[in-house]
Amino acid sequence: MPATTAQTTSDVAPSPAAATLARKPSSSVVITGLGVISPLGNTPGDLLEGLRSGRSGIAEFTQIPLGAYCTSHGAEARGFTGDIKDYGPLEKPMQRTIKKGSKVMCREIEMGVASAQLALHDAGFTTEKFDRDRTGVLFGSDYIMSLPEEYAEGIAACIEDGEFQFSKWGQQGLPKISPLWLLKYLPNMPASHIAIYNDLRGPNNSLTVREASSCAAIAEATSTIMRGHADALVVGATGSRVHPLRTLHASTQEQLAADREDPTEMSRPFDASRDGSVLGEGAASMLCESREHAEARGANILGEVIGYGTSAAGESAGPRPIQIAIANALRAAIRSAQSRGHGDTPIGHIHAHGLSDVGCDRDEAAAIVDVFGDASSQPPVTTAKGHFGNLGAGSGMVEIISSLMSLGSDLFAIRNLDKLADDCPIRAVTGSNVAAGDSFIKVNVSPQGQAAAVWIRR
Repeated sequence: MPATTAQTTSDVAPSPAAATLARKPSSSVVITGLGVISPLGNTPGDLLEGLRSGRSGIAEFTQIPLGAYCTSHGAEARGFTGDIKDYGPLEKPMQRTIKKGSKVMCREIEMGVASAQLALHDAGFTTEKFDRDRTGVLFGSDYIMSLPEEYAEGIAACIEDGEFQFSKWGQQGLPKISPLWLLKYLPNMPASHIAIYNDLRGPNNSLTVREASSCAAIAEATSTIMRGHADALVVGATGSRVHPLRTLHASTQEQLAADREDPTEMSRPFDASRDGSVLGEGAASMLCESREHAEARGANILGEVIGYGTSAAGESAGPRPIQIAIANALRAAIRSAQSRGHGDTPIGHIHAHGLSDVGCDRDEAAAIVDVFGDASSQPPVTTAKGHFGNLGAGSGMVEIISSLMSLGSDLFAIRNLDKLADDCPIRAVTGSNVAAGDSFIKVNVSPQGQAAAVWIRR
């Protein structure tokens, strides 16, 4: 066999700029571009306007059968159709590439890729200003479920006398399934598609820790850039709980809000009358860069990640693992900021998980009290979930963008918080005249007790 002549990465000499940055860790990590797909709109401006005006994204389902589940309402990203226009301004070759790739992208992955393309455009990404070998992707997601119709024809081929015959599956059923079906649902595919479409050859990673994925992705991206392993990373998350099987899972495993005459009142974070979470879908991305790289290319810096923390607490940790995990993540984010000289930065507000679940809201409020003291000493606390419920892994990133866009002006109130629950003693934002401040801490947690938090300032 002849020796291979393929050139390895180590054989390629880095550019002078790349070599310099590789040897010198970054002083800080900044945010330079945003992209969002949400029930309140597909631009950061539309998202913020919807939150400030009190608009709700919760309505009757259009993607799944009505009457088949314990709820008939949720927050769909109705403005996202999957059309190439939803991906933002693109050159014709890129449009053709994404259109071709859409054949192996489910809706969840499409939303994530679209949000990333929007963020890259917003950041002014060009091949001249970025070293592709040092630009990568770090993306979060839920576990992504296949649609039942993917298997329908194969299953039908194995039915005999009204019963499914397993012995026929290999020869008669499996050939009816598209050989590429799995590519539509693998949770690492958002990061893969984004990297391939944009030829981003730097660090690439996928995180699947449900609702904690967004903050965990920012934490990992910040650490990667701070170590000098990359100049820039597309960081995002996508999620959907509006899905024939995922909605079924949620309705059997979680406490969902009951349908109301006015569905926009179903999601009620920290309210005394809350009775469960609301299902939604969405995705969001940002471009994170080392400060040195962003300033060298004259980027518009939107914010800086100054701290982050993660934690996981299971039943063995005690009777309230959610409280422990959230408190740990918050303290870790604060310690992280302190270790980098940002300990004196005032916290303008806390963007809570705010699930509207009775137990989760109680435990989150207890964690906030544990870390920050009683309501009189806490920063203002808000959450966007009253407007659109739980977007799964996409929630955190959509919520982070909403808080980032609010800095330096007024904060949006918690929708449907009419009477603060006695077991949620937080400094809840219920009016429109509360300043967002110049920094915020965002925290999210999964039902399994995985929590992540980030501290961002403008």
